[in-house]
Amino acid sequence: MEVIICNTEVEIGATAAAKVAKVTKAVQATGRNVVIGVATGSSPLSTYAALKQLIDLGELDLSQASAFALDEYVGLPTSHPESYREVIRRTVTQPLGLAPERVHVPDGAATDLEKAGADYDAAIKAAGGVDVQILGVGSNGHIGFNEPISSLSSRTRMVPLTEQTRRDNARFFSSIAEVPTRCLTQGLGTIMEARHCVLVATGVGKAAAVKALVEGPVQAMCPASVLQLHESATIIIDEAAAAQLELKDYYLAQSAS
Repeated sequence: MEVIICNTEVEIGATAAAKVAKVTKAVQATGRNVVIGVATGSSPLSTYAALKQLIDLGELDLSQASAFALDEYVGLPTSHPESYREVIRRTVTQPLGLAPERVHVPDGAATDLEKAGADYDAAIKAAGGVDVQILGVGSNGHIGFNEPISSLSSRTRMVPLTEQTRRDNARFFSSIAEVPTRCLTQGLGTIMEARHCVLVATGVGKAAAVKALVEGPVQAMCPASVLQLHESATIIIDEAAAAQLELKDYYLAQSAS
């Protein structure tokens, strides 16, 4: 696991975008179109902004890329501004110039959610697998919507959301009562099949989760800790999110080298 500590959110975005761009160019050099895993929430926004800058400068082309979102609310109309299909359209598809037909989101409106989950995993496999997965982390250590006690080998499935996650996401809605109680999410096993993972986190509110995912034991109570087992996982954080790390000075030295 590589841990990079940055000074600002803009620096985090630029560093993460550089990682994504490096993977993208390596894949494109083989003659294959890249497959990117995309996340919602506030954490990845600076990464998407930095990727757009690279595209605008002519240093990166994602027009032939495919993308797979991590999750989608169950029971929220796809036209709702906070449905993840709509959020991905606004923050990823349009600004990065992706072809809409190549951008995939789990079907939270499916009548058979178990089949929808299996179909989504099959679609990722058919696309050749995710080359680089962008991730955020919840304050309780979730990635995607894999809440604590999720199986470390779980696949795309329906899960109930914890009250903590619903409170964290209430800022996107008029009230917590409007936040859905269930979602369809890629499982930890699905996420771990990505060839590279890039997780970004900012703020003191993520410090405990970052501590647990980087330095704690690999355990279901901190789903993100499974990334310790990934052969190519990069964690990019600010000083506030790094506040509880015991080896912070070591990571800073490595970041500077």
